[in-house]
Amino acid sequence: MFYLTGFYQRVSPAVMTGELMRAFDIGAKNLGTLSAFYFYAYVVMQIPTGVLVDSWGARKLLLIGSLLAAAGTFLFGTTTIYALACLGRAIIGGSTAVGWIVLLKLTTHWFPARRFAMLSGLGLLFGNIGALTAQVPLRLAIERFGWRPVVLVSALAIVGVFALTWLIVKNDPSERHFQSYAHSLLQRQDVASKGALLNGFKQIFHYRNTWLIVLAQGGIVGPILSFTGLWGTPFLKARFGLAPANAAMVCSVMIVCWAVASPVCGALSDTIGRRKPIYLAGCLISTAGWFVLFYAPLSLAAFVVVSALTSLASGGVVIGFAYTKESVPVQFLATATGAVNIGNMVGPMLLQPGIGRILDQKWSGQLSGGVRVYGVDAFQAGFLLIVAWSLVSCVLISLTRETHCKASV
Repeated sequence: MFYLTGFYQRVSPAVMTGELMRAFDIGAKNLGTLSAFYFYAYVVMQIPTGVLVDSWGARKLLLIGSLLAAAGTFLFGTTTIYALACLGRAIIGGSTAVGWIVLLKLTTHWFPARRFAMLSGLGLLFGNIGALTAQVPLRLAIERFGWRPVVLVSALAIVGVFALTWLIVKNDPSERHFQSYAHSLLQRQDVASKGALLNGFKQIFHYRNTWLIVLAQGGIVGPILSFTGLWGTPFLKARFGLAPANAAMVCSVMIVCWAVASPVCGALSDTIGRRKPIYLAGCLISTAGWFVLFYAPLSLAAFVVVSALTSLASGGVVIGFAYTKESVPVQFLATATGAVNIGNMVGPMLLQPGIGRILDQKWSGQLSGGVRVYGVDAFQAGFLLIVAWSLVSCVLISLTRETHCKASV
């Protein structure tokens, strides 16, 4: 549930671009920066989160993260100052950074290792439910109540997650008198020194697959989160004349496809006993899909079909977690997961403001209701960044070494 709220926060600016630009009197560059502050803090927190989840335990970290996320959301929803809005987004990003790591940490304790890839995909499915909520439902709520009241209600929902965590979550099955699935090394690691764990973060990059996957992940996650999470709605308005709610529906289709594909790709990879083929195929198909979406003369119906296929292929990104987990010794599980998550978030962290900068450079000077309006040619120039990084990811994945779904020794 916390990961769901984090994903919701991650993509929610996409359906309030006009409101945010008007509220803080900013253009595309600053809007991209405002949205990206979430990712800046998220990335910075991955190293300490990987360490803290092993030393503090999942429950404590989840309690602290949910409280801070609620506070950051409240600040973002109430301030009229751009710098404070960026701070609010940063607090949200830094605190929700614990969600995915905690989810995978609990998975290793509560479920057998052979289910890891499938359950990772299921976790991403729940995250995408949050992203889906941040599309049409959020847009309709904003049109009815305004963006600030809706953001404040979101803060209250996160307080509810804190309460549920307090009542329900346990770090390990042994706390409920069940047998733990965690490897004995992982159980001993919970009391390991922080210095040793930080040293482990450095050591995982001695393994070739780690840095290849970390760099590749950004070229898969970055495009879909940059499009559905910020620039898709204004692009669809510019290209097809869609109203924000209708544009959000198209992005919702993409999110649903990504959500459904994630556990399927994870389970299929577990079944065939290989990681690389599905991982690479997904990246190749999504790269071709992005190119066609942005530069081919598609009708709206064709655009929706291609966007759905592109999003389905992007679901293969979830394999990166299991792939990396099997490429390093078991005691580095949490730190390796944090490293992969850094790769994921570096994608939108760089692409969102990067595209915004190009949009401002290509801006023709047109305004509508005090908000800058960008042409299709400006978006096509900005989206070259998406296609380029996707291509690089294909090359990186092709250089990885297959693990055959077996843990490293």
